[in-house]
Amino acid sequence: MIAEEALVNELKQKESQAKAFEVLVNTYKERLYWHIRRIVLDHDDTDDVLQNTFIKVYKNIDGFKGESKLYSWMYRIATNESLTFLKQKSRKMGVSDEELKNRMVENLQADVYFEGDEIQLKLQKALATLPDKQKLVFTMKYFQEMKYDGISEVLETSVGALKTSYHLAVKKIEAYLKED
Repeated sequence: MIAEEALVNELKQKESQAKAFEVLVNTYKERLYWHIRRIVLDHDDTDDVLQNTFIKVYKNIDGFKGESKLYSWMYRIATNESLTFLKQKSRKMGVSDEELKNRMVENLQADVYFEGDEIQLKLQKALATLPDKQKLVFTMKYFQEMKYDGISEVLETSVGALKTSYHLAVKKIEAYLKED
């Protein structure tokens, strides 16, 4: 794998941009796909958001200053694109964010790409009850096994606040799972 700094330099050079972007996509598409998928839940929606994420990365690479890791910068874009997508989708459907989350979880059972069992479905229902920030922190920590420092870079939040959000999310999920 190409070093991140060299990749960024190649992405910023017109003559090497296309090849470097292909390397970037091949290197990060799977991790970004699963990050987005855990937010928007639907496979087709995830593909759309992933495509939008890479378009934004391509268009804005010149603005990347290297103050964070490239990976963190792309995750931040993917996260923002995912949340924006969900807000637009709820507006188009004429439903609240809460109603949209509930519908998305219900649609998981019919999604041929969802490989989870009953327990995974229950966990997704519990996650749908969380505020966006807690859901993001829990997802990144629990599913993606990211360290708090990495999550802090992506969400631009202090480690202390992230630990609090994660703790609250865990408590709410535990309470939800005990209800049934």
